Amino acid sequence: MNKNIAHRLEQYTIKRPNQVLIVKTVINEQPDEIAIFKGFSSSLMQSTNFNPDIPVLPETTKIISIDILASPYNPESPIYIQQGLTWEQMQSLLIEVRL
Repeated sequence: MNKNIAHRLEQYTIKRPNQVLIVKTVINEQPDEIAIFKGFSSSLMQSTNFNPDIPVLPETTKIISIDILASPYNPESPIYIQQGLTWEQMQSLLIEVRL
């Protein structure tokens, strides 16, 4: 994965502030889930570095699936808009918002 992909996902949530992305990934052979909302990324399973220059989604990230949820995100009662999107399916949505 490259920085451009992480940036595009963050920009998507800026253009769609009523949506939250939950990205299921494998980073350095470790599973992780990343929440992306209003242009910010944060790990739900590990600590997130305070330094914004260190990407939450590094270049080596493998995307397993992406869920789109309604905001505000409540992990106890999530409202799914779409579930289990592949990176290819998400790319179509990114193109729709010109990313």
